[in-house]
Amino acid sequence: MKTLLLLALSSLLVTPAGAQTTAAPSTFITLGTMAGPIPSAVRSQPANLLLTGDQAILIDAGDGAAEQLAKAGVALTRIHTIFLSHMHFDHIGGLFAVLGMRFQINSPGVVTVYGPPGTKRLVDGLVAASQPFAESGAGIPGQILRHPEDSVAVVEITGGQTVTVGNVRVTATTNTHYSYPEGSADAARFQSLSFRFDLPGRSIVYTGDTGPSVNVERLARGADLLVCEVIDPDAAIASILRVTPNIPPPALAIIRQHMTEQHLTPDQVGKLARAAGVGELVLTHNALRDDGAEQAKATIAQAYSGTVAIAHDLDRF
Repeated sequence: MKTLLLLALSSLLVTPAGAQTTAAPSTFITLGTMAGPIPSAVRSQPANLLLTGDQAILIDAGDGAAEQLAKAGVALTRIHTIFLSHMHFDHIGGLFAVLGMRFQINSPGVVTVYGPPGTKRLVDGLVAASQPFAESGAGIPGQILRHPEDSVAVVEITGGQTVTVGNVRVTATTNTHYSYPEGSADAARFQSLSFRFDLPGRSIVYTGDTGPSVNVERLARGADLLVCEVIDPDAAIASILRVTPNIPPPALAIIRQHMTEQHLTPDQVGKLARAAGVGELVLTHNALRDDGAEQAKATIAQAYSGTVAIAHDLDRF
C-alpha cells in the first residue's frame, strides 16, 4: 500500500499556466440522486460519473454505485479513479462493492481513491475486510490471489489542493457541511470537500454536501455546469421521522440544525448559482417533497436565470 501511495502521489501534476489541451467530449452522469442515508425505491444513493476521453471517474460512491455503473453501460474495469467528497455513509456505502468486485474479477491496474482526511483509514478497513475472500483463494484449492491492497491506492487531499488526472484538473475546497471551528484540529481532521473539474473546453463543479459557502461560490465561479445539492429541511426531517418516529427531542433538534445550516435550500441554491455566474445548474442529492420540484425551480428562478434541471438517476449532462 505504501508503494502504491507513493506512486499515486508522484502522478499528481499541476497543469502549467497557458498549457494547450485538446478538447474532448465529456459527459456527467448522475448515477444516484437520493439524499441519504434512507434507502429509496426510485433513487440510488449519491454517486456520479464523469466520462471524458478514455477516462471514467467515479465521484462519490453511495450504496448501489456498482449497479448504477452497469445500468449506465460502464464496466467496473474502466474505473481507475474515484473522488470522495466526505465520509458520510450515503456517499461511501457503495465503495466496498466497487473495490471488491473489481478485485474479484481481477480488474487490471490500480484504482486510486482521492478523498479528504480519513480516506486512507476507510480504504484500509475495506482492504482488511477483503482478506477472508483473498485468503480463501475464492474457494478454489491451491489458488493464490494477489493481495487486495495491491489493487488500490489512496491519495488524501484537503481544501485548496489541485491534482491532475489524465486531461482533468481537479480542484478541491472545503465547504460548510461540517462546522468545526476554523483552524481547529477537528477542522483539519474532518473535511467535507467540493470539487471543480476543469476539462478541455468545459468546467464542472460538484458541491457534494454543503451549506452556504463562500469557498464553494469561489470554486464555482464561471463554471459551465454546477451540480448542486438541494434540500427542503421540513421534507427531509419528515422522511427521517417516518423511518425512526421515536427520535428523542434533543437528537431531533441536532438533526434539524444540520438540515437547515449544512445543506442548501432552493433559495440558497439560486443565490449560489447567480453569484458564481454558472452556465447551467443541475440539482441532485434530492431532499425535496415529491411534488416540490416545480416549486423549487420557481424559487431558484427568482435569483438565477440560467437553465435548471432536477436530476434523476442515470441522467446525462
